Amino acid sequence: MSQNNEALEQRVNDLECQLAFQEQTIEELNEALSQQQLLITKMQDQMKYVVGKVKNMDSSNLADPSEETPPPHY
Repeated sequence: MSQNNEALEQRVNDLECQLAFQEQTIEELNEALSQQQLLITKMQDQMKYVVGKVKNMDSSNLADPSEETPPPHY
């Protein structure tokens, strides 16, 4: 009977260790996910800014392909 109790106690200890590692892993994954979400939000804001700048660009600043001279190798 003593061996049975020791075996059960060992199994409980093993399960507690596994649970502790799982909790640590979940916390690390949560932190990584939070950092990625912050980065995605920042990149979305930057992209909106760039799109707004491109939309507001004066088309006269852009070169007209028909007026461009061909490169020297042609």
